[in-house]
Amino acid sequence: MNPPSTGSFEILAQPDEVTCGPTSLHAVYRHYGLQIELEQLIREVRPLDSGGTLGVLLATHALGRGFSATLYTYNIQLFDPTWAHLDRDALIAKLEAQQAVKPRPRVQVASAAYRNYLEAGGTVRQDELDGALIDSLLEGSRPVLVGLCATYLYRIPRELEDTTPDDVLGESSGHFVVLLARSPERQTVTLADPYAPNPFGALIYEVAEYRFLAALYLGVLTFDANLIVLEPPTGTA
Repeated sequence: MNPPSTGSFEILAQPDEVTCGPTSLHAVYRHYGLQIELEQLIREVRPLDSGGTLGVLLATHALGRGFSATLYTYNIQLFDPTWAHLDRDALIAKLEAQQAVKPRPRVQVASAAYRNYLEAGGTVRQDELDGALIDSLLEGSRPVLVGLCATYLYRIPRELEDTTPDDVLGESSGHFVVLLARSPERQTVTLADPYAPNPFGALIYEVAEYRFLAALYLGVLTFDANLIVLEPPTGTA
C-alpha cells in the first residue's frame, strides 16, 4: 500500500527551538494562498513568557486575517468535559469563573487567550477524538494544525527550560505540527513537522496513528492537546 498523498503542501524549518507554532501556521497560510514572511508572522503571534505559544493564540491570529477557526480541545486542565455543549457566551462565563479561582499562571494566560478567541468569533469543540472525526477534518485535503507533546511523539528525553535534555529533572515539551492525511489501512497519519532535524529525518513523514493520538492527548501537559481547523475567507482558497 502506498502512503497517502499530501499534494504540494510545503513547510519550512523553524528558525529556532520555540517557533514551531508560527512556522506551522505559516505553512497553512501559504497552502491557502496567504503570502506572509515567516519572520513577520513570528513577530505577530503572541509568545508565552516561558517560550513558544498556545494553539489558541495561533487560531486568534488567523481570525485577525479573516479566517474562520474551529479548535477541537482535549485539554482537561482548562475545559471541563461537562462544558462540551455550552454555547459561546456560557463557555466564556465558565472560563471567567475558573480564572477567578485558579491563580496558576498558565491557567490565567490560557483562560484569557480562549476568552479573547471566543469573543473574536472563534469556535471551541470537544468532540470525541476518533478516526471518523479526523477524516472529516481532513476532507478536501484540508491541513489541520495540531498542538501535541513532542517528548512522546519523538520518544526523546524530557527537557530543562533551556531545552537541554534531562531525563530526571526535565519536563515534557509541547510542539506544533500540521496533520495532512490519515491512512486507515496503514494505521498511520502523515505530518508536516517544522522541527529539523527531527527523529523521523524529514519535514513530512508518516507515523503510527496510535503514537500520534497519544502525543496529541499528552499535549494537555503544556495546555494544548488540540486540533485547529482554519477556513480561508471566501474566494481566497
